[in-house]
Amino acid sequence: MTDRYLPLVDQGLTEDEVHHRVAAGLKNDPLPPLTRSVQQIFRDNLLTLFNLINLLLGGLVLITGSYKNLLFLGVVVFNTGIGIFQEIRSKRQVDKLALLSEGKINVLRGGQLSPLHQDEIVQDDLLVIGRGDQLPVDGLIRETAGMEVDESQITGESTPIIKNTDDQLVSGSVILGGKAVVQATTVGSGSFVKQLAHSAKEKRRSASQLLRIINRIIKVLTFAIIPLGAGLFISALMRGQDQNRAILGTVASMVGMIPEGLVLLTSVALAAGAFTLGRRHVLVRELPAIEALARVDVLCLDKTGTITNGKLVLEKVEAVGNQTPDQLKPILAQLVAATADDNETATAIKVALGTPNVTSSEVLPFSSGRKWSGARLATGSYVMGAPEFIFETVPAAVQQRIQTLAAQGYRVLLLAQVDALTTPRPTAPRAIGLILITDELRPRAKDTFSFFANQDVALKVISGDNPVTVASIAGRAGIDGAERLVDMSQVGTEPDYNQLVTDYNVFGRVTPQQKQSLIKAYQTAGHTVAMTGDGVNDLLALRQSDCSIAMASGSEATKSLADFVLVDSNFDAMINVLNEGRRVINNIERVASLYLIKTMYSVVLTLIFIFMSRSYPFEPIQLTPISSLMVGIPTFFLALQPNYARIADRFMKQVMEIAAPATTCVVGYIIVIMALGTQFGLSFATTSTLSVLMTGLISLNALVMVARPLNRFKIGLIAVMASLFAIIFLIFGPIFSLVSLINWQLAVIYLPLMVSVQPVFILVQEILGKRILSRIRWR
Repeated sequence: MTDRYLPLVDQGLTEDEVHHRVAAGLKNDPLPPLTRSVQQIFRDNLLTLFNLINLLLGGLVLITGSYKNLLFLGVVVFNTGIGIFQEIRSKRQVDKLALLSEGKINVLRGGQLSPLHQDEIVQDDLLVIGRGDQLPVDGLIRETAGMEVDESQITGESTPIIKNTDDQLVSGSVILGGKAVVQATTVGSGSFVKQLAHSAKEKRRSASQLLRIINRIIKVLTFAIIPLGAGLFISALMRGQDQNRAILGTVASMVGMIPEGLVLLTSVALAAGAFTLGRRHVLVRELPAIEALARVDVLCLDKTGTITNGKLVLEKVEAVGNQTPDQLKPILAQLVAATADDNETATAIKVALGTPNVTSSEVLPFSSGRKWSGARLATGSYVMGAPEFIFETVPAAVQQRIQTLAAQGYRVLLLAQVDALTTPRPTAPRAIGLILITDELRPRAKDTFSFFANQDVALKVISGDNPVTVASIAGRAGIDGAERLVDMSQVGTEPDYNQLVTDYNVFGRVTPQQKQSLIKAYQTAGHTVAMTGDGVNDLLALRQSDCSIAMASGSEATKSLADFVLVDSNFDAMINVLNEGRRVINNIERVASLYLIKTMYSVVLTLIFIFMSRSYPFEPIQLTPISSLMVGIPTFFLALQPNYARIADRFMKQVMEIAAPATTCVVGYIIVIMALGTQFGLSFATTSTLSVLMTGLISLNALVMVARPLNRFKIGLIAVMASLFAIIFLIFGPIFSLVSLINWQLAVIYLPLMVSVQPVFILVQEILGKRILSRIRWR
């Protein structure tokens, strides 16, 4: 590194040097965007397979000259427009929140320390970084009193690595303890983190379960639509059918098979969910995470920032040995000043005791894995931290006093003098004082946790603090099972995590690796687990969880990893997140059956009419009233209704309970209509009109079932759709190629059919649902 320019460690680059590097392109890149660009949104919504098929079908309709049958393209354009609008609206909200939650890096320039966004950093800038920071560039440590770093994204191991002056750091590294001045050596596309594409983020989350099921359905349909359509067209021509009639029948069958609105509605609902949460100051980093949280049944809480408000206060220092509290306070103040820690505990001590000027020849900053910090002072070496991690066996008298204080709700740390700062435990520790820290409950903690308990979400507390203290606070917060606590420092090196998660609800003195293992054990037991956290000690657990939530006040590393960032650092907002996720998923699962009814009966009718002598029963335009009034419009409103029940994971079963009976009824009634048409010599226009009428009425019955439980809004919505459907027949029939139903001879046929729809639908559903579908194991 002898040929590298080395700016003065207390000055940094000058303004001219910064401008020169910017002009030379030696500037860092911004964080990768969380959302797609507007151009990508347009491209991905417009250039789809189904849009291509619809355009080809529109071209075939043009050949017939029946231009009104192109109306289905208008519906496609309208749906696509809604999808684009919703996603762009959601993108703007998410981007705005992402900017608010994005942290800054302290950069030394011209002797002044300034917080800058990572894309303002240039090569050779001096960055002043500390615990919880995530390095955005590759760098060289110019000055440090000792620092621990997590380089797990490179090594695959989460073991902290000690770094000293002149050591190299790679971008994406997380600072676990200590402070340093780091010179940026590689910025932009050449840095390690750029090559990984996004900081410490691990792309472990797949697409949402709901979208995965829907995409599987669409994949099957993709292979079925074209051969079925081709078969129907060839069959019609071979029977001597008019070419235009064959084209219109084929187009109607293929349009009916495409559930284009289902994918759109799911994407729009998730995007709208992200927008709604954004307005409540919750940043959604991945849309599938909304669904993941909706399925959560175990929520693991870190005490600080979730149960408590995170503002620690040094209550008092209690002497253990011969020294008085007044003698211990200067030692404690010097120790915290020497380690230069900036965590919540250190900050509370600095506020209470001040920050004296002190130099130390040896420093071990606080580590969440080691759980203590230490420094060599003029009067000897001292450590501060969790007693269980300083002593092999905590002295009985000290342990008893700690338990008494912890039961009173104090967070108790030990101040000890040692012979040497060795790891993992210091050499020959001697307790000299107890440090009593208090942490208040958040104002609405009880209400929030009560809500989750009522929603069948089990609450578990996983903390690095004393288990008695944690259990006391959890009990005050109204968390069930707070008395079932365990000290994870006493469970040995290879505990049975599966048994631990069965037996206990509160886990204290937990190391980062143990947090991860506990999350994994809950998942092994079949639970969907969410984890909250705000510090680097939570990183491993957040990565392991099915859904991760971070506070905006937490470390940059934590925020870059989490699926949700609470911009106001207010855990009460999680109520909105859970409700929004459940609303989206429950409603989509319910309305999906309406889309698949059309798809299913179109596929079945196509197969039947390939072998029948009559024409396919619909023209493209005749499907528009059904698609719009019985599916598209009502499902859009129903998808926005409150529905906060726990996710049941029965998508296909729920769909088939409605779609299969409805499809059976539609196919059955159309076959009856075809038979009546043959018997009474009815024209195609008449039979197709009756087919639209009966299909619409069956779809209306399905809509009523999907809308349950009914309320005034839903009843009004159904009434409006039914009225518009009737108006189309009475007034706008010619536009949709429908004959007039004001004909008493025709009424003799359709009135009995209309009256029979509801009882027949209920009967078919009873037979299919309880005797056949209930025996099938849906996945």
